[in-house]
Amino acid sequence: MWWVGSRCPAVASAAAALVFSSLFTVVTVVGPVGAAHAVTAAAPAPTVQGPPGAAAGRSSTGETVITNDIRLHLEEDGVLLGEETLTFEGGAPTTFTRALTETMLYDTEHDRVFEVHGVGAADGTGEELVVETEKAGGTLYAHISTGGAETVVLRYRVRGAVSQVAQGVQLEWRAVGAYSHTVQSTDVTVTARMPPEGLSCLAGEPRSALYCTASDMGTDMAVAHFLQADMRPSDRLDIAVTYPPGAAEGEPILDRRWSLASSFQVTPWTAGVFGLLLVVLVGGLVVLIRVRGRDERALREEAARGDQAPVTTGEHGRARFEPPDGVHPGQIGTLFNETVDITDLTGAVVDLAVRGYIRLEELPHEHFTSVDWRLVRLDGPPGESLRPYEWLLLDALFAERRTVRLSQVGTARVCADFPARMDRVREELYRDMVRLRWFARSPNQVRGRWSTMGMAITALGVLLTVLLAMFTTAAFTGLAVVIAGAAITVAAQYMPAKTRLGSSVLAHTIGFRDYLLSQRSATERPGERVEIYSRYLPYAVIFDDVDRWANILASAALTDLTDEELTGDGLAWYTGPQEWRIEDFADSIRTFAVTLTGIITNARRMRLVNQFQRRR
Repeated sequence: MWWVGSRCPAVASAAAALVFSSLFTVVTVVGPVGAAHAVTAAAPAPTVQGPPGAAAGRSSTGETVITNDIRLHLEEDGVLLGEETLTFEGGAPTTFTRALTETMLYDTEHDRVFEVHGVGAADGTGEELVVETEKAGGTLYAHISTGGAETVVLRYRVRGAVSQVAQGVQLEWRAVGAYSHTVQSTDVTVTARMPPEGLSCLAGEPRSALYCTASDMGTDMAVAHFLQADMRPSDRLDIAVTYPPGAAEGEPILDRRWSLASSFQVTPWTAGVFGLLLVVLVGGLVVLIRVRGRDERALREEAARGDQAPVTTGEHGRARFEPPDGVHPGQIGTLFNETVDITDLTGAVVDLAVRGYIRLEELPHEHFTSVDWRLVRLDGPPGESLRPYEWLLLDALFAERRTVRLSQVGTARVCADFPARMDRVREELYRDMVRLRWFARSPNQVRGRWSTMGMAITALGVLLTVLLAMFTTAAFTGLAVVIAGAAITVAAQYMPAKTRLGSSVLAHTIGFRDYLLSQRSATERPGERVEIYSRYLPYAVIFDDVDRWANILASAALTDLTDEELTGDGLAWYTGPQEWRIEDFADSIRTFAVTLTGIITNARRMRLVNQFQRRR
């Protein structure tokens, strides 16, 4: 029976009389009630767990008996008017809290929102009481200061409780979300402009699927009536009433529940944005390929002019090396890839040695695998000048000394600020590109601007994606901005643009490279080969052909130089220890280049580490 478990005989008797008086009515509407219950049984699970600080029992006196008479009226516009009469027998608690549900689970993607407004309370004489509201976890908590009144009337308005269903109009509402105290009897009456056709209810703990204590349509079949006995603070009471079509207007207010999948929905709009971005990127790539293709064809045509021996006839008919457009080895690498690489600096050092500004002296091997060199700074040939980056490079290697061991280059003993000096060499090389009018702007600065722009757009895209994911379902479009920013960051390496003069010099240099890598380049006349091939060697370092040219140079020296020259200095700019022979030159110069490259690389790495540590 429905009264099983009732703690109060008086309430049980009243409920029994109510059921007995409407027995005929209940029997008559068994069919509609069953249908309504089938609809409501699928109602979403409750989300309200009880008001903050809810008491587990009755008031502190232990004698207070609380009952609640809830009157709900559904208006034609779908607004639900609520009036509750709370009665406290045996002394009212100082504060009584009533939970009004504002959010419930609706389906796998949405929450159902109930807009609760106009919450107020008065005592039995009509004097207004203080009501403090608090929102938490999808629930509006109304904290009523009772002032000791035996009767408190709570009023509120609810929008969003109406749904248009196949049977007509359905009202769904959590009549009681939670109480702060145990309520002995909760009586709910629902009225509307039309009589109900079906009803259902669920009560008990939040996840309970038990039917409420009792429900009926009244003696005249005009109202929906629900009764629940002994509601603990954490209990709830859900009701559902079905009305004929046209009884009230309104639709559920749905709020899409956030999830990672729902935030990145692929819709026609987001797909369109991505499609547009794809067309722009692919179209830009096609244009770039076509433009680069034309440039490459033009370069190949002009490069043919540089594909010949860079040699002129000097005094007394001797062949004299004349690099194309006067390009030095350190400049060639920067002109090729718009970046000052470690190899460019190594080639520049070898070039300074070949031209007579540095003498490389390979020292005797102190240990089985120990190889070291003494670098001697020279004044260079008369009438020749150095470019600014070359002066800076010499200062970085030697500081204030005239001689230095290669193993000591970059150490604090020789030059404490070696990494900073090498950075100045790089910057001066970039400035040299602009000074020679090969680039309109410094390639390094152009790359930096575009890289900064790309990273800023990427960061903006990440932020936009996060915001869109939090508040919309269009986060997928934010990824387009992230992709665009990443593409700009990568493309920054290709943004430096050469001038017409720079492109012409590059074409001639490409021709010189093709000549240098061909077999035709090693056909100079005996007696002139050592000097010319020595000038070729720094360019071979840049073009990664040092082994081949070192062997060609050694073979030329073995043929052209006298025995006294070979047993003495061997080469004017490179000497070896006593046991050294010209046949060892290829291994020696390759080892020197590798060692110097490692020294410069380590110095740059240490500079980055020191900067990182200072920032920390």
